[in-house]
Formats: sequence, structure tokens, C-alpha cells
Amino acid sequence: MIEVDIPGFRQLRLAHVVLDFNGTLACDGMLLPGMRARLEQLARAVTVHVITGDTFGTAREQLDELPCHVMILVSTAQDLAKRRIVKELGVEQVAAIGNGRNDCLMLEAAALGIAVLGREGTASATLLSADLVVRSASAAFDVLLHPRRLIASLRR
Repeated sequence: MIEVDIPGFRQLRLAHVVLDFNGTLACDGMLLPGMRARLEQLARAVTVHVITGDTFGTAREQLDELPCHVMILVSTAQDLAKRRIVKELGVEQVAAIGNGRNDCLMLEAAALGIAVLGREGTASATLLSADLVVRSASAAFDVLLHPRRLIASLRR
């Protein structure tokens, strides 16, 4: 569990992190350097869910043996499916991390939405739906693993 009280924002009690794969954890279908160790570290604090359209068809192989739940979505209405999963997990317990247009609704629904400005770019709608914007998935993991950093960015 990740817990932090952010003045003027909300108290976070996060049990789940929902992540996109391509553009967030991976580029061109390949897990970014250092992500294996970072996912293992994050999974010691919360349950990690990777929900992806799997553009390159590599997510399961790339995430093999990592402590995360992987869900591959059908090609239509991925944004609605991602939001539905966040709601099923309990929005007040979820941080969502992504970069694509299909991540917009899950970032908006989650207690904490983090947009990643990765090498594949970030959809403008996703930026506007996020509570926080970071340069990489590693930076997103850092603010979750050191939650007092969220206070500096999100307090009023």
C-alpha cells in the first residue's frame, strides 16, 4: 500500500497501479532499460496491472516472470475498457500511468493519474486528464515509491 496525504488534493491509499505498456513501459514493443527491476520494486508495495492493446504483440513475452497482471485488450474501445478496469479495482485505490489517447479515461478515473512523456510521445488529451506529468515511467515509479514527492507537485 502506498499512502500519502496531499494538502488541498486528497489522501491517497493506493493498492493498485494500472499501467499502459507501449509508450509507457516500452518503446516499439520492447521493455525500456531498467523497467524489470523497477516493476519488481513497485510490486512490493502495490499490485501492478499492465493493460495494453499490445500494438507490437510483445507484452506477454516482455513481462514474462515479472510480478504483474497482464491484460491484452481487443482493438476497439480500449479507453472504455481501461476505465472499467480502474473502476472494478476501486478508483480510490488506483494510480494509473499512461501516455496514449486510450489511457485518457483511466487517468481521469483513477485517484491519481500520471501521464508519461516518453519517446513515443503523449496524447494531448491524456496530458489534460492527468494529475501529474512526468518524463518517464521510472519517474512515475519514483513518485509512487517516494510519495512525499507528490506533495510538492500536487498540494494547493
